[in-house]
Amino acid sequence: MGQLGLRAGFATSAIRYYEAEGLIDSARSPGGQRRYQRTVLRRLAFIRAAQNVGLSLDEVRTALAGLPQGRTPSKADWTRLSQSWRARLDEQIDGLTALRDGLTTCIGCGCLSLRRCALSNPGDVAAGVAPGAGYLPPALRRGARAWRPS
Repeated sequence: MGQLGLRAGFATSAIRYYEAEGLIDSARSPGGQRRYQRTVLRRLAFIRAAQNVGLSLDEVRTALAGLPQGRTPSKADWTRLSQSWRARLDEQIDGLTALRDGLTTCIGCGCLSLRRCALSNPGDVAAGVAPGAGYLPPALRRGARAWRPS
């Protein structure tokens, strides 16, 4: 497990977690040590790439479930899995560009501390737009939870 972690760039705790979640698997040696097939390196690289694109672990699990068992996935397998990533990446690139270009203005966070916010977000109207930084592009707001006053 330590060797796999070093080679793949993951902490052993992450490898244990991904194995417990069924995203990767191992066989036990007669001495009880975990043994991993080479294909696990590719699965871990896929997990990292998928998370960087913004896929949840449930989405990663679904994608990995579509890979063949007992053989190394082919280029066609990976192409099929990653087809939907292009649109998602383009959306994130557009969102990051908008974030970069708008960092000095109001992003609709509700802090109302910048002078510009009084013009862009008077009376915190952004609170009705979306939770969190409501003026950010949707790709950069994934996972935001709605705020409810207590």
